[in-house]
Amino acid sequence: MLYFLQQLLNGVHSAAIYALLAFGYALGNGLLRRTNLAYGGIFAFCGQTMILAAVYGWQVLWLTLPATIAFGTLVAIAYAGFVTRLLSRAVLAPLANRSPNAIVAATLGLLIVLMEVSRIAADTHDYWLPPMLATPVVFAAQGGFLATLTVIQLVNTAIAATIVTGGAIHLARSRFGRHWRAVSDDPLAAELCGIHTGRIFHRALLYGGFCAGAAGILAALYYGNIGFGAGLVYGLKILFITAVGGYYAPGKAALGAAAFGMVEALWAGYFPIEWRDAWMYGLLAAMLVLAGDRRDAPGTV
Repeated sequence: MLYFLQQLLNGVHSAAIYALLAFGYALGNGLLRRTNLAYGGIFAFCGQTMILAAVYGWQVLWLTLPATIAFGTLVAIAYAGFVTRLLSRAVLAPLANRSPNAIVAATLGLLIVLMEVSRIAADTHDYWLPPMLATPVVFAAQGGFLATLTVIQLVNTAIAATIVTGGAIHLARSRFGRHWRAVSDDPLAAELCGIHTGRIFHRALLYGGFCAGAAGILAALYYGNIGFGAGLVYGLKILFITAVGGYYAPGKAALGAAAFGMVEALWAGYFPIEWRDAWMYGLLAAMLVLAGDRRDAPGTV
């Protein structure tokens, strides 16, 4: 049972990151209703930007480690807002009513651009952050076996859970949330009722971009590095894991993605890890085929 508890604890951190990514993706997809491959690129780009800015702050500005991390985080969040704003206005808004293939091709191109910009900025070198807050917190112990999580895992999980919970509450109770649901249900009827659909569209994508940026920063702090090709991997993975809870309800998407993270951790603990991704992607593909592109009930969050 302690081993089972440890596997559940292993899934907590991944579940939190997946939930944050899925919440942000569904927030934009509820209005766009197109596959946005650039979302994973924003995640990886912001994580890499945080690391590069932290390296600059440490080596050039001679900042302390906490100040370096804070500097890198601020730079990454600023870039998340800039890239998302550029994406929504220059790419997604003009192509929103075109063929879905146009969105896929355009966002894939932007994903490649973000990956190459990160690679060129780093001069094709991998920079690593030092281990931080790696002290284990013991949840249970018996016979020398310890079920633990590190402090950085707990901090990241708390931050991601706070963002998702706060976002869901804001979406359920705020004026923006009411307008978001109206535009998501019927954009033409919402516009006839006086709602500025373009403004809601851009704000939703911006909030989703901040979620992706925050997830990238949390992942970079935990792993210490994010590879240049991670954008494509996570772009496809987010597309699949969001399907667990539904593409058009951010709260349900976050819960479904969290459940996927827990199942993924349990598979790694009890079955051959080299087959984990193949089986998990196969399961998600089956869910997509069986569920189809279903629309959630109006008013869901």
